[in-house]
Amino acid sequence: MKILVTVKEVAEVADDFEIEGLSIPETYLEYDLNEWDDYAVEAAVRIAEDRDEDVEVVAVTIGPERSEETVRMALAKGVDRAVRVWDDALAEADVLDPTTTARVLAAVAEAEDPDLVLSGVQAADTGFGATGVALADLLDMGWAAVVNDLELTDGEASVRRELEGGVEELTTVDLPAVLTIQTGINEPRYASLRGIRRAQRKELAVHTLADLDLDPGLVDDDLTLAGMSKPESESDATVFEGSAEETAAELETVLRDAGVGAE
Repeated sequence: MKILVTVKEVAEVADDFEIEGLSIPETYLEYDLNEWDDYAVEAAVRIAEDRDEDVEVVAVTIGPERSEETVRMALAKGVDRAVRVWDDALAEADVLDPTTTARVLAAVAEAEDPDLVLSGVQAADTGFGATGVALADLLDMGWAAVVNDLELTDGEASVRRELEGGVEELTTVDLPAVLTIQTGINEPRYASLRGIRRAQRKELAVHTLADLDLDPGLVDDDLTLAGMSKPESESDATVFEGSAEETAAELETVLRDAGVGAE
C-alpha cells in the first residue's frame, strides 16, 4: 500500500511586523509545517505502523529549497521519502491558487500511483481549503473533506466528517481516494532526535514542472496579489504604566467602572 501526503511550508508572521509593498520582509517570518498537514502526516504514519502489510508513506510539497527543512520534519516523524517540486515559473507566481496547486500535485500522484492521498483541510497562510478536493477531481478519485476520524478496511475508508453546525457524517469512500484531514483526528508526534538524524538520509527527490511533463504556462492564472494590510484589532487594549500601586489603583477603577467587583 502507498500513501501520498501533501504537505506545505507556511510562513508565520511575527507579532510586530511591517509590510513592504506586496510582501513581508523575511526578518519578520518564520516557516513551519502547515498545522493541518501535520495531522495528515500523523494519520499516514499511524496507518503504516498499524497495518500488517508493507505501507510506504511519501510526502510531496511545492516549495523552494528552504522548504526541505520543513519536509524533513515529516520524514523525521516516519514518512519514508519525499518529493519537492519547484522551478522558476512557480517562483515567479504571486499566489498559487488551489487548482494550479492541485494540477502540480496530481502530476506527482499520477507518477506515484498511491492507494490513498491525505491532505490538510486548509492552508494556514492563504486560507485556501480546496486543494484536496480539486486534486481528487483531477485524479478522478473519490474524496471526503474535513475528516476527523479514519479507519481503513478492505478497499475502502470509513470516515467521520465534520459538517457545519456541529453536525458530523459517517460515510465510506472507495479507495483510491483523497481525504482532507481536520485537526483533532490525532495528536501529532514530536520528531525524535533519532528520527531527525535518520531523516537526513532519506530520499528527497526534486522535480521541475518539465520533469512532470507540465507546461509552465499552467501557473499563469487569473489570481494575482493586489494588496496586503495588517488585520485590524478586534478589541482595544489598555496598558497601565507606573508603579505596582499606581497600576493596581488604575485597574481597580477600570474594573469598578465595568461593573466587576467581589460580592
